[in-house]
Amino acid sequence: MQPRGHHLAELNVGRLVAPTDDPRVADFMANLDRINGLGKRMPGFVWMMEGSGEPGTGNTEAKIDGDPQYVSNLTVWDSAAALDTFVWGTVHKQFYARRQEWFEVLGGMHFVMWWVPAGHQPTLDEGLARLEHLKANGDSDHAFGWSHLKIVTGWRDGVCGSEGAELRV
Repeated sequence: MQPRGHHLAELNVGRLVAPTDDPRVADFMANLDRINGLGKRMPGFVWMMEGSGEPGTGNTEAKIDGDPQYVSNLTVWDSAAALDTFVWGTVHKQFYARRQEWFEVLGGMHFVMWWVPAGHQPTLDEGLARLEHLKANGDSDHAFGWSHLKIVTGWRDGVCGSEGAELRV
C-alpha cells in the first residue's frame, strides 16, 4: 500500500550486449528519446534521472562500476498504477518484449521499486542500495518488485516474473 505523501521510485539496470555506438543496439539507442519522452508525458510521471541531454543517449552516461555497457533508468511516479500503465499499457511493452536483442541476461534481479517522500529525487547509489536489499532480503516495504504491489497486474500479462525483471527502454 502506498504511504500517504509518497511516490513510487523505480530503478532498472541492464547491460547492453555491445557499446552504445554498435549496430547491434542501434534500434534501442534510436528509440530512447521516443520511449523516455512518452514516459515523461504520461499522467502520473514525476521525475527521471537525466543524462547529458544529448539526443539518443538517454541516461547511458551513468556508469555502474565503471562499465560503459551498464545502463540504468531511474524514475519517480505518483503511483504504482501510473507506472503500470506506462510499462504495460503503451508502446513501451513492445520494446520490453525485444529486450533480449539488446541486453545480456544478468541472471538475477535488476529491477527494484520503493516508496519515496513526495519531492525526493533518488540517486543512482540509493537505487542500487535498494536493489541489493531486494536481492538479499526479498520483497519488503523497503524494496520490492511488481509482485509486491497487489493493486497492479499489468506485469503478469507482460511476462514479468516475480523477480521484477522489467526493462524500461
